[in-house]
Amino acid sequence: MTSARRVPAFAVVLAVSFTLVGCTATSPSAVVPAPTFTPRVAPVQVDPVAQYASDRLSTMSLRQKVLSMLMVHIPGVSPADRISSDFADVGGFILMGDNIPSTLSQLTADTAALSDESGLPVLVATDQEGGIVRRVPTDDAASALELRDRDPQATFDAFAQRGALLESVGVSVNFGIVADVASDQSSFIYERSFGGTGADAGARVAEAVEGESPILSTLKHFPGHGAAAGDSHSSIPTTALSFDDWKSSHAVPFEDGIAAGAPLVMFGHLEFTAVDQEPATFSARWHEILRDDLGFDGVSITDDMGMLERSGVAEYSNQVTNAVRAIEAGNTMLLYVGAVDASGIVTAVSHAIDEGDLDEAVIDKAALKLLEMRRGLSGETGRFVHCLADCVSIAG
Repeated sequence: MTSARRVPAFAVVLAVSFTLVGCTATSPSAVVPAPTFTPRVAPVQVDPVAQYASDRLSTMSLRQKVLSMLMVHIPGVSPADRISSDFADVGGFILMGDNIPSTLSQLTADTAALSDESGLPVLVATDQEGGIVRRVPTDDAASALELRDRDPQATFDAFAQRGALLESVGVSVNFGIVADVASDQSSFIYERSFGGTGADAGARVAEAVEGESPILSTLKHFPGHGAAAGDSHSSIPTTALSFDDWKSSHAVPFEDGIAAGAPLVMFGHLEFTAVDQEPATFSARWHEILRDDLGFDGVSITDDMGMLERSGVAEYSNQVTNAVRAIEAGNTMLLYVGAVDASGIVTAVSHAIDEGDLDEAVIDKAALKLLEMRRGLSGETGRFVHCLADCVSIAG
C-alpha cells in the first residue's frame, strides 16, 4: 500500500493566502481609483459693463443694432412725447434750441423722459460751446473766443461750470469742445476756436475735457475745420494741406484732448486731398489715423449727416447711401438733426451686408461700444469681480 505524500501545513497556508490576495486584487468592487486633479484655473477680472453690453448685444436684432447707432433730433419741447416707433431703439437724441423749455426743471424732466430703461439710458447730447453756440441759455461761462487769450486754467473753470449745468439738466454728451485751430479771423470757425496754433488750442482743449467731466466730451471737427476754408453746413471745405503739416499743427488739439480722456470725436465733412479724396466722414484712412496714429479708442460720431445732402455735391444727395458709406468708413454713430429715414437706413445696411459690401461684425463692434458707453451712464454698472474662466454671471 502506497501512502499519500504529505504537504507541509505552512505550504497550504501560503497557497491559500496567495489565492485570496489574487482574487482581491482582480475584484472590480475593490479597485481604488487613482486620484485625479483638476488644473487650477487662474481667476480673471470681469468688467460688469462689458459683460452687460456683450449679453445685451446677443439679444439684439440687426435692426436694433443699426438704430442704436443713430442719434436723432425730435423737434419741439418735450420731445419724448413725439418719439415714433421708427425711433424706439435709437441710441441717442440731440437737443437743439427748439427743445429747450422755459425752465431748467422742465428740461430735466424732458431729458429723463427720453430713456425707457434706467439700466441703459440713451445718450442725450447738445452743442454747448458757450458764446454764439449754446442751447441752454443760462450758461454764462466764458466761450472759446474769450478763453483763447486767458490762462488755460480759465478754460478748466469755464467748462467745469458748463459741465455742472449740463449734468444738472440730464444732458450726458456735449458737442462743445471745438478742437479746430483757427488763426484767420475771416474763418467762420474762428470765434469758436481756442487758439491760432496747435499748442495754444491744444492746451485749452485738454483743460475743457478735464473740466466738464463727468459729461462725455466730444472733440470736433476732425481732422480740423480751421485748415479748410468754407462752411461745411453748405459745402465740402477742401484743403491740400500735407499730412506732415497737419500732424504738426491741426492734429495737436485732438491729440491733447484724447490724452485728457475725451470719449467722443466728431468727424467733419472736410476733404484733405493730400490724404484722401473722400470727405473725412467717408474716409477709412482718416478713421485709421484717428485710431492708430492718435490712439483714440472711443466713439466716433459724424457731424450732422444732413449737411452732406445740402452740400451741393450730387454724389452726397442720397441719405441712405451716405449712411452706409459712413458706417463702412468706421463711424460708430451717425448724427441727424433734420428728417431721417431710419427704416430706410436699416434696409440699406441689411442689403449691404447681404451683398457682402459690409461685414455685420462692423455693426456689432459699433453697437457694442455704444452699449458700453450707455451702460456706464446708468449707475447700475455693478462691480469688477474675480471669477474662473467659465464664469458667466456677475453682480449687476
